[in-house]
Amino acid sequence: MHKRRSTGGKQKAWRKKRKHELGRQPGNTKLSSNKTVRRIRVRGGNVKWRALRLDTGNYSWGSESVTRKTRILDVVYNASNNELVRTQTLVKSAIIQVDAAPFKQWYLQHYGIDIGRKKKMASKKEATEEPEGAAEETKRSKHVARKLEKRQKDRK
Repeated sequence: MHKRRSTGGKQKAWRKKRKHELGRQPGNTKLSSNKTVRRIRVRGGNVKWRALRLDTGNYSWGSESVTRKTRILDVVYNASNNELVRTQTLVKSAIIQVDAAPFKQWYLQHYGIDIGRKKKMASKKEATEEPEGAAEETKRSKHVARKLEKRQKDRK
């Protein structure tokens, strides 16, 4: 048995090993554009899917309570092992960098504010090219304008 006594001593095995007790090799999912997912048969003929190579994932923005499927750009930090950062291995608790575009689109649609743009650049463009700035301004009904204004109060 894998458990130990309360004193720390090993326990004597009182039965043979069972199939459901087996531990499989770690998935060691790598960051790669060539998506590879393997099928594993488990108890009862059911199926688990083991990801070997991925480049996308379902990530959430906790403070806004929104989840989107987005691209994984890089593995930045891993507290357990620097080797996992070097080899771009995706594991639980790894700090990764994701593509923010889906979240920016949601923020624009939900609050009516385009985030991630520098204010200096925007003011220079307005001064030089007026037609492009005018194209960005869209017509909104009074209902939508009121709704967005109300959301501004709770905006983080």
